[in-house]
Parts: sequence; structure tokens; C-alpha cells
Amino acid sequence: MSDIAAAYLIESIKCFRAYKKLGEGALAQVRDDEWSRMIDPDSNSVALVVKHMAGNMRSRWTDFLTTDGEKPDRNRDQEFIQDETVNRERVMQWWEAGWKYVFHAMENLKPEDLDAKVYIRGQEHTVLQAINRQMAHYSYHVGQIVLLAKHYRGSDWKSLSIPKGQSAKVGVAAEKAWQAARDTKS
Repeated sequence: MSDIAAAYLIESIKCFRAYKKLGEGALAQVRDDEWSRMIDPDSNSVALVVKHMAGNMRSRWTDFLTTDGEKPDRNRDQEFIQDETVNRERVMQWWEAGWKYVFHAMENLKPEDLDAKVYIRGQEHTVLQAINRQMAHYSYHVGQIVLLAKHYRGSDWKSLSIPKGQSAKVGVAAEKAWQAARDTKS
């Protein structure tokens, strides 16, 4: 079981890093006048999504194993108050600071920690459940960032995965690579 737990922790860190990288690919395409832009009055801007993620990350991952993941000094509602003066530098500071909390906590976990109990808003979770909860939460918000950035760029969007109309081409290249790897092992 320890091997599976160790593999899970490694894979979780890889997934968090992949979500961070995906988000950064989208954030790089946001123009200065778009950080605070909202697509309707009840939506969130890219800046608000990042601000919220950073607040959540600080709260959840600070003293992860020893304190409730909803810290008493967190003001979640403040995370959704729009600041029209926000800029790329500030948003990226939030982004980096938040992910620093995630990776610091994750890289210090041991396989035997996965069964430990942690709390989020007083609700008990195993460490494994808490990691899964946060992974889903961050992928959801990264998806929002990607959607907004793609919406703003329109036809100038630079794909972060397989561009439209390129699936067959990428599939052929992947098949060739797989065949080459298989032939090398034979």
C-alpha cells in the first residue's frame, strides 16, 4: 500500500503542476485591459478567479496537517471584490504565492499521511480526500481562466493542447512515437 500511496502523491504533484502550467498558458494570453474584465455583471474576472484561488490555497495548505483548512483570518468574500487597478504583476504575485503553499505542503507529505484526518470548515477529510477536493477545485478554476482568456483572444488564441483541426496529425505522430518506443523495447 505504501508504494501506491507514494505513487499517488507523486502523481498529485504532477497534476497540480500541470494545472499551474495550463493556467499560466492562458494567463500569458490575457491583455492588460482584460484582468478585471467581466463577461456579465454576475461573473468573475480572471483577476478575481486568481485572487480567490490564492486565498483558498493559502488557507487550505498552510499548516495543512495541523489546522482547519478554513483559516479564521481568511476573508473569502473579499476575494470576489473587483479591483479595477489590478495588473498582470499583481495577479501573477497572487498566482505564484498560492501555488507555493500547495507545493510546499504536498512535497512534505509522506505516504503514511494519506490516511490522516484533516478538517476543512470543520468537516473531516482524509488527506487523500482533501487533496482530491483541492485538485478538483483548482482544475475547475483553471478551466474558467482558460475559457475567459480564450474568449478574449478569439481567433488569436494560441492553443494550450491540440489545436482545432489537428487531431489526426497529432494522432499519427503519437502512433509513430508509440511504435518507435515499442520497437526499441523489443
